Amino acid sequence: MNNNVLIIGSGISGLGAVRLSKHINYNVRVTSKDAITPLNKELFNDLSVEFEEGQNSTSHLNWANIIIKSPGVPQDIPLIKEARLIGIPVISEIEFAYRNTDANIIAITGTNGKTTTASIIYHILKNAGLNVSLAGNIGASFSESIINTQADHYVLELSSFQLEDIVDFKPKTSIILNIQKDHLNRYKNNFHSYIKTKMKIQMNQDSKDTCIYFHNDPNIRDQLFNIKAQKYPFGDFDINPNVYGGVLKNKEITIKTIKNNFTMTIHNLALQGTHNFYNSMAASIAASNIGIKKEMIKQSLSNFKGVEHRLEFVGKISGTNFINDSKATNCNAVYYALESITSPIIWICGGVDKGNNYSVLKNLVSSKVKSIIILGSGGKKIRNTFKDCSNSIIDACSMAEAVHKSFSIADPGDTVLLSPACASFDLFTNYEDRGRAFKDCVFSI
Repeated sequence: MNNNVLIIGSGISGLGAVRLSKHINYNVRVTSKDAITPLNKELFNDLSVEFEEGQNSTSHLNWANIIIKSPGVPQDIPLIKEARLIGIPVISEIEFAYRNTDANIIAITGTNGKTTTASIIYHILKNAGLNVSLAGNIGASFSESIINTQADHYVLELSSFQLEDIVDFKPKTSIILNIQKDHLNRYKNNFHSYIKTKMKIQMNQDSKDTCIYFHNDPNIRDQLFNIKAQKYPFGDFDINPNVYGGVLKNKEITIKTIKNNFTMTIHNLALQGTHNFYNSMAASIAASNIGIKKEMIKQSLSNFKGVEHRLEFVGKISGTNFINDSKATNCNAVYYALESITSPIIWICGGVDKGNNYSVLKNLVSSKVKSIIILGSGGKKIRNTFKDCSNSIIDACSMAEAVHKSFSIADPGDTVLLSPACASFDLFTNYEDRGRAFKDCVFSI
C-alpha cells in the first residue's frame, strides 16, 4: 500500500496535501526548499508530520512510496529526477485530491480568463442551489476543499503547473479558454511543451465527457484530434446548425447545448469586453450541460460581480479612474485590458519578466497609452520595447511611488491601469499582494 507520502513544498497545495493525507491516515513527510512559515510548522507538529526546510534531501526516497509535488516546484530538481529514475510515482496535489473524491468536476485552464470563468460557473451553480466548491488555483487547494466542503460539484481553476503531474485526473467537463505564450521560462522556451501541458486537462476524458474550447485559437484547434470527449466550441465563428456550442455575433451570445438553447445581448452581461463575452459563453455551456436552466444562467450572467484583481474598478479620484488588473501577468491579458479601456491610459507595468514578447502590445500602447510607469525589475526590456511608442516612460521603486506619479500626471477622464505583464515576486508575495498594495495606495491619495 502506498501510504508513505512525501510532499514537496509547504505552500497552499502542500498544506492541503498534508491535511488530506492525514485525513485518510497516511504517513506524511514534508520537504521544502523554501523556509516554512512558523504557523505551518506548528500545524505540522500538531499533526505529527516530519518536515525539513532549506533543502530537498534525496534520503527521503528510501522511505517514500509516493511523492506529491507542489505546482511551484520545478521538474528538474535532483529529488524529483532521482525519484522518477527509481520508479517512485510523482503526482500533483490535484491528482491526489481527485483520487479521494467522487464528485462532479468542472476543470478550467487557459493562459487567461481562468479565474473569471471559474468564478462565473461557481456563481451560476451556487445561485441554482447546488452544493458547489471553488478551488485549485483560486482560493483553497482541491485537497483542502475535499476535507472542508465535501461538495457535490468542484469548479477547479488549473494552471499548467498543476496539470504537469496529473495521471488519472478525469473531469466530467474540461474547458480550454486559450493558449498563448506564457511561463516559457518554465518550459525551456518551448511553446509546444506548454501547449501539451495545457491540453492534458482532457487527456483522460472519453465520449461521455465534455470538452469546451475556444474555436478561434489555432493552438487549440491543432490539438482537436486528441480530444475524445464531446466537443463544444465557442467563439465568433459561423456555427453549424447541427453543432453544439456558443457563438458571439451581432452583439449577442447564442448558447446551444443538448439541454439549453438561448440568446442574450452582450449589453445584459455583467462583464463587458470581448474576452469576458467568451468567458461567459464557456461558463454557460458548462452550466447548461449539468442541467442548469437557461433562466438561471441568464440571471447569473447579468448579476455577476466580477473578480478581484482582474480589471477591478477601484475608484475615481478627481476625475481619474483607477483599475486593478494585477492578475494580468502576461501580454495577452494586458492586451485585453488595454483594448477594453476607451479613455487615455497611464499604464503601471513591470515586475519579473517571464519571457514575454512585449512587442505584441506596441500598437495598442501607441494609440491608447499616454504614459508608462515601470515598477520593479523588468524595466529595461519594457523601456526598450516601448521607447518609440510613448514620450513618457517613468521608473518607480515602489507601488506608492508608482501610484503617486500616475496621479500627478493624470488629467480628468484618464485611467490609471495596473496591468503588470510580469510576475510579482521581486516586490510582492504574489499578484494578490500586489493588487492589494495598489488599492491601498489609491485609497490613501
